[in-house]
Amino acid sequence: MDPSELGPYVSSRENMESRYSSNSEVDMKVKIKDCCRKTVAFMCSQIGVIGLVIGYTMIGAIGFMKIELKGNDVNYKKAEELKIKYAIKFWQLARTENIFNEKIFVELSNKELEDYQHNIVQLVKNNFDGRSIKSMWTFPAALMFSLSVITMVGYGNIAPRTVWGKICTVLYTVFGIPLYVLYFLNVGKGLASGFKCIYVWFVKCSSLPDSNYPSKRIIVPSTACLWVICAYILFGTIMFSQWEKWSFLDSTYFCVTSLCKLGFGDFVPGNIIRKGSQLRLIMNYLYMFFGQGLVAMCYHLMSEQVRVKMKELTEDFYACLRDTQTKLTSYFPKKV
Repeated sequence: MDPSELGPYVSSRENMESRYSSNSEVDMKVKIKDCCRKTVAFMCSQIGVIGLVIGYTMIGAIGFMKIELKGNDVNYKKAEELKIKYAIKFWQLARTENIFNEKIFVELSNKELEDYQHNIVQLVKNNFDGRSIKSMWTFPAALMFSLSVITMVGYGNIAPRTVWGKICTVLYTVFGIPLYVLYFLNVGKGLASGFKCIYVWFVKCSSLPDSNYPSKRIIVPSTACLWVICAYILFGTIMFSQWEKWSFLDSTYFCVTSLCKLGFGDFVPGNIIRKGSQLRLIMNYLYMFFGQGLVAMCYHLMSEQVRVKMKELTEDFYACLRDTQTKLTSYFPKKV
């Protein structure tokens, strides 16, 4: 058969293949757009936002660790050198001087101690707190630092000292605070809905069968929100007082200032390097993370109560105006 006779069939087949490939490309684009849309929708949900905040703080913790651990720990090295230097001096003083001549020995020892104290004071003025960078920037400490930055608590127990650490902190804050606001609004709304369902169920179970609770809108009172916050503060108070050996007042003070995002930094769990201090930092991270969610929940519930009360007050005000207008009309009828 002549190839020219197959021309129409070949061209139609090529057209079909081109249309099929173009349709495949369109379908692929639609699938990608649909996948992106579902991903964004999931990230904006309660679970997605929680995962975003946790992932963001973990990435920040790893990044700050990598940056700060590369810094030169000058003050700590100087402190160690001074410690060794003056230990040798005291050893030589004890060997060369007559220790039975108390007056001379005490004078020389005091002079060396004053010199040592003066050098340490100079290091403290240069932001030396007795800890090395390695002991300060552990993963739990960096994780707590990342959370305190985006929640605007700012304990101040650790801070970046390198140039890149400070630059990254600024950029991390710029993107982290909007993410925290999204967490505050989204997760708070979800927790408020869940707590309201539990409260409605409790009210219906505790009410009489012929009561009108199911037919009317139930609003969670502000006292219930305050009880939830007080219970959470009490839980944190007991936990930190047992772990950190703080007084009951100091533990309560720390929990309240942390949840209110004051963060003075005078009390920080795990700040003193000892056994279990890293676990305490992790527990503080979890306590702050879920505590901010509870605060957001109470904010949503209280704002709902305020809106309902304002609406009722407005309706009562207009009803009072209508009633007053009716009475005035009855007392002073219009003259025809």
